[in-house]
Amino acid sequence: MSKTIIISNRLPVQLQISDGGLTAIPSVGGLATGMKSVHSGGKSLWVGWSGLTDEDTPEELEKDIDRALKEHGCAKVKLTAKEIEGFYFGFSNRTIWPLFHYFLEYSEFELEFWNIYKAVNQKFADAIIEKSDENDTIWVHDYQLMLVPQMVREKRPNTSIGFFLHIPFPSYEIFRTLPWREEILEGLLGSDLIGFHTYDYERHFLSSVRRLLGLDVSFNDIYQDNRVIKVDSFPMGIDYKKFRDAAVAHGKHKKEERTDFQKRLDSHKASAPDTKLILSIDRLDYSKGIAKRINAFEYFLNKYPEYKEKVRLIILAVPSRSNVPQYQLLKKEIDELVGRINGELSTVNWTPIWYFYRSLPFENLIDLYTSSDIAWLTPLRDGMNLVAKEYIATRTDKTGVLILSEMAGSAYEMNEALLINPNNFEQQADTLKKAITMPREEQIARNMFLQNRLERYNVEVWANEFMNALNRKSDGNISYVSQKMSDTILNEISKNFKNAKKRLLFLDYDGTLTGFHKDPQKASPDDELYELLDTLNQPENTTLFLISGRDKQTFTRWFLHKKYNMIVEHGVWISRDGEEFKLLEKVKDEWMEKIKPVLESFVDRTPGSFIEEKNYSLAWHYRNTDPDFGAKRATELNTVLTSLIGNDDISVLNGNKVMEVKSSNVNKGRASVRILGEADYDFVMAIGDDWTDEFMFQELPDSAVTVKVGLKKTQARFHVENTKRVRTLLKKLA
Repeated sequence: MSKTIIISNRLPVQLQISDGGLTAIPSVGGLATGMKSVHSGGKSLWVGWSGLTDEDTPEELEKDIDRALKEHGCAKVKLTAKEIEGFYFGFSNRTIWPLFHYFLEYSEFELEFWNIYKAVNQKFADAIIEKSDENDTIWVHDYQLMLVPQMVREKRPNTSIGFFLHIPFPSYEIFRTLPWREEILEGLLGSDLIGFHTYDYERHFLSSVRRLLGLDVSFNDIYQDNRVIKVDSFPMGIDYKKFRDAAVAHGKHKKEERTDFQKRLDSHKASAPDTKLILSIDRLDYSKGIAKRINAFEYFLNKYPEYKEKVRLIILAVPSRSNVPQYQLLKKEIDELVGRINGELSTVNWTPIWYFYRSLPFENLIDLYTSSDIAWLTPLRDGMNLVAKEYIATRTDKTGVLILSEMAGSAYEMNEALLINPNNFEQQADTLKKAITMPREEQIARNMFLQNRLERYNVEVWANEFMNALNRKSDGNISYVSQKMSDTILNEISKNFKNAKKRLLFLDYDGTLTGFHKDPQKASPDDELYELLDTLNQPENTTLFLISGRDKQTFTRWFLHKKYNMIVEHGVWISRDGEEFKLLEKVKDEWMEKIKPVLESFVDRTPGSFIEEKNYSLAWHYRNTDPDFGAKRATELNTVLTSLIGNDDISVLNGNKVMEVKSSNVNKGRASVRILGEADYDFVMAIGDDWTDEFMFQELPDSAVTVKVGLKKTQARFHVENTKRVRTLLKKLA
């Protein structure tokens, strides 16, 4: 029976060893809660680090730990203290975390960190492979494990793999600074479905894939060899019912049932009934903008001094990564800021900031949420920020105001909140005043929409939507026009080829027999290709044609001495058995003088593009340009050329990163049909990768074996993944 395997850096279980005994306590938190619907019963397994290094784990307790984790549906990955230091505190949190949150100045590009990160990711992948079967569904979580999908894919090519990134994915300009950027992207592309919190992160990822890996991207599909990887956004929710019910229960507590913390809050509110409590809750992290928020609060009090002694800022900073230098410096900065502001502005009856550097139990969080009039959350960059959602969920009477940074992922869903730029102190001061003076009716109207949305799209819905999308993807809902060339089909074609009395083969060159190069002249044939073509061309009952858009001078240099049959420039020239090229079609070239200056102007305005001048056509190549800019220029050029050409007997071919202007009466389809009519062939095959080859696929008879290279819509009957697979196919025939 197939199962779901969840993989994260940490398991949703806390292990505690004391006096030689062991206890396992389920974790509470966003991911652990959200995965309940996925991680339930005996149909799932959660793989991750237990929280105990090998050095901290007594050997005699190993079996007890495994048994305790198994009871919670978990299995551990063993890690040493050195691995945790290099993988978690090193690469994950001193390289990826700051870089992905746009703190480039904090990113450390240490080779040792990277090597440990790779090794630990391999450990996780090995654990998954050991625990999984081919038909299982695998869901990998977060930035610590970005190499795992591809590592698993290599051993489990047909397994359904999903990946979700819980932090932002940065813009291409930031991501490109990472020395191991291609390896990270390739690791993620081992997935079938890659999820992000927002469309912006999704867009940044797709841009990096196009620019750094040169892969084709259509909407949110990435085409890689024989696979289509789906990319989508799934904004994570919270356990709305848990927070709502806790707030309702809190409101029913009698005085004596309240926590000591709540009693102190009540005492303060009773002594100063007009004072507004402003709540700020974050992990102590530079991405949260705590220091800027404190400075903005001081700016607010100086701009609106009438609110002194009328507001109090409660800062709860939860300790985080305290052994990382930047976090130590941040704590020192915040301690000093709070001390200075309280020292300068406090009165006998009033301290402007209450500062707590600790984590609070769940019941005290509810105390804070329900007692605070305003929640003020100003991250400089945040993947989601669930605190904003938790605060709104606890407002049972629908009062309270949420001030939220527009840099938080949750801001995209929470437009009814007061959205601010965390770097704009003037705006924050004015927004604080607006929040303090906001009428009760407006608070209720805003929070009603927010609560309804949060209740509908809770964390369980988030998890189920991701899994449903992954299952749809693995069910093969991607529709291809052509059929994949399986081994069974290839064997049948090979059998028909061998039994045929007279065979005809049309083989495209670039993107079919060899890969693309930045400089087309460097895509010359290798010894293996010469040997393969010699073998195919040798039998008397086989007619082989290389059919290409290349110019005749290049093919003369590369292939004329081999005496292959060749059709070049899309059907303008033909060479048989080593003879010099002759015109196959009557074509005009007067138009070239008019079109060439237009192409030259686009070369001047599009860095990386160039013109290939053939005898009867002009090609504008943009493979070496920025993908987005090149595509934009190509669209613009197409419009210009179409208007210039008008009704002339000239057409524009849009190929693979190339636009070619040529005579309309010339194409590969017309040329191949002409050759087909010269003899009675009982086996015809054509292989190509480009739009220019579609003419050939369309014109050849239905009985022909037509093969498209790559996953694109096509008139061909079959498709193969890449040039490597083309050579495998031809070797089978040879």
